[in-house]
Amino acid sequence: MTEVSEPKSAATVILLRPAQSCGLEVFLTRRPDRMDFLGGAYVFPGGTVRKEDCSEGILKRCAGFSPHEARQALGAHLRPDTALGHWVAGIRELFEEVGVLLAMTPDGRSAEVSDEKRRRVVGKQISFRELLESENLFCDGGGLRYFSHWLTPEEFAIRFDTRFFIAVLPPGQVPLEKSEEVAHALWLTPERAMQLYARGSLPMIFPTYASLRTLADFDSIESLVKEYGIP
Repeated sequence: MTEVSEPKSAATVILLRPAQSCGLEVFLTRRPDRMDFLGGAYVFPGGTVRKEDCSEGILKRCAGFSPHEARQALGAHLRPDTALGHWVAGIRELFEEVGVLLAMTPDGRSAEVSDEKRRRVVGKQISFRELLESENLFCDGGGLRYFSHWLTPEEFAIRFDTRFFIAVLPPGQVPLEKSEEVAHALWLTPERAMQLYARGSLPMIFPTYASLRTLADFDSIESLVKEYGIP
């Protein structure tokens, strides 16, 4: 009998913006073909929840959402610090992969960080916590809202226990179209993304498609805000 692999905790962020005409658009990234997991597929930015994402030092750098609130959203089976660590992981991965930083200054203003500093975090020259501390920034936990939960089936060798979050693109920030972990990226309405998937030109896995199907039911960012409470 094949041993079932233990799934890794992960966080994924569905980045949103208003569409030019009406409705909303999502940001999809294509994973490089060389990657062992989902190489060539279009996904939302995200990755594994690391131990340091749940550490006391970085949780002190979170504002707008508490460990208790995070646990209420994700489930009582998780420790409060582990639950909030999913928010940190989502914010960190979004920054590392596409350069969008959901962070704020001590007085509540949104903040941006240069791509050079992003590359230093990706290259492990500094940690994400050290970046936040050096810039005196706090993760904007309130800008990230829990959306859904997906678990890779047991027959897969690589498995993830993934929480999906939604966030609106902060004013003034532009996500990268390419990076160390992104071969290509684009903004699409959920309807258009599903059309391209049906034609075979936008490969994706079922959780990505299912998320797009849900988002297609909303005619605006405002209606999504009402449903999920995005600030």
